[in-house]
Amino acid sequence: MRIWSLHPRYLDRQGLTACWRETLLAQAVLEGATRGYTRHPQLERFRDLPDPLGAIGDYLAGVADEATARGYRFDGSKVHRRSETPVLLEVTSGQLALEWEHLRRKLATRSPELALRWAGVELPAPHPLFTVTAGAVASWERATLPAAESASPQS
Repeated sequence: MRIWSLHPRYLDRQGLTACWRETLLAQAVLEGATRGYTRHPQLERFRDLPDPLGAIGDYLAGVADEATARGYRFDGSKVHRRSETPVLLEVTSGQLALEWEHLRRKLATRSPELALRWAGVELPAPHPLFTVTAGAVASWERATLPAAESASPQS
């Protein structure tokens, strides 16, 4: 499960679709509707919120907005709840940088034309749910970069 902190505009078709499906799974987990993935580390940042289901719904809405902008039809009725008050979560620059390198590696093999399009972007914009703060990779993150990439600054 990958709930990207970066803006969904950077995802290729496969990545956007996977993000939608995996976040719908996260919604089901937070609702207690599934027995799997209940301890998935990507869910920590949502579980700690006063309204985790509203926040995951807001996240899904951001993904759906990107899909609509591209002409895809993601079923908005699958978003069970949105937060009453807009939620903004923090994501560290280190976390965003790690995810960006992870996505760039995926795009290089899966969608090289898109990898070229984003080649000049050093640090991507975050998903609309997030605001960027200085800091290292999040404590819940389990992905690792190859040694050469992990030596890059994460603040």
